[in-house]
Amino acid sequence: MTRTNRTVLITGASSGIGRATALQLAKEGANLVLLARSDKALDTVRQECEARGGLALVTVADVGDVESLTAAFDAARQRFGPLDGVVHSATALAYGRFEDVPAEVFDASIHTTLTGTANVARAALQAFSHTGGGSLVVVGSMLGKISAPWMSSYVTAKWGVHGLVRTLQIEARSTPGIDISLVWPGGVDTPVYLQAGTYLRRNGRPPPPVDSPEKVARAVVRALKRPRRETSVGPANHLVVTAFRVAPAVFDRLVTPLMRIGGLSRGEVENSPGNVLAPLPEGEALHGRWGRHWMRGAALAGAAAGAAAVGRAHRQRS
Repeated sequence: MTRTNRTVLITGASSGIGRATALQLAKEGANLVLLARSDKALDTVRQECEARGGLALVTVADVGDVESLTAAFDAARQRFGPLDGVVHSATALAYGRFEDVPAEVFDASIHTTLTGTANVARAALQAFSHTGGGSLVVVGSMLGKISAPWMSSYVTAKWGVHGLVRTLQIEARSTPGIDISLVWPGGVDTPVYLQAGTYLRRNGRPPPPVDSPEKVARAVVRALKRPRRETSVGPANHLVVTAFRVAPAVFDRLVTPLMRIGGLSRGEVENSPGNVLAPLPEGEALHGRWGRHWMRGAALAGAAAGAAAVGRAHRQRS
């Protein structure tokens, strides 16, 4: 194997999209800095990466904690030298009506997802400015462009993430060599839904159509090599965003029943903060339990029906 000699720091590397990105870069022989809150889960990922040909450093840190994040970036530089890229995928969310989610849990979710993104971006830009450049890829979400019931903390944070990334992209025009990209997936088969807090007595699940974390990781790696302002991953993403923007009244009527059908699990669970306040290492994994094609046909049919409704609503207004 020809080594790339690229050094990339990945947040949220213990699970889902972050883990899939680490494994894909490891196959290319990259030097990897794996960052998450659980050392046990990260050590498993390190072994997986090194078995695929990469070199990996475990850095236990919380993206919401500047001190631990700074220490992780320092450790990366000491081990591998300058960073060529940073992939930020760490996030936290809690399901429930806004007034039912405890303030502590809501605030912690916002802090991890939005303030954590700002912390990582700041550290990455400072590192790149000292070495002449680099590439930052932030994993956003379709929920950074639309809204959905029972996910107020995540929607609020991801809208902020998308706004922050867009601002940084504009500012980066005056700093040659520094590139910033946004990758925003729809439903992805990762453990994040089962790890999330819930105050609905039901777990969340990825809304169909569901893609694999490997598919999102491929888009992330492409963005590291060939930066783009944004990349959508998900066959229905643009239809859903169009419905939200063009026919909000239709969208608002449909989104709650569709979330009940496709966005929540069937079985009842105890309400809990999930991994919002503290990591749950036993739940960290590459995949969830929904499979890549879960309800794909039904989802595409629903998206087509929704698009037709949007079209009718738009014609009636014209």
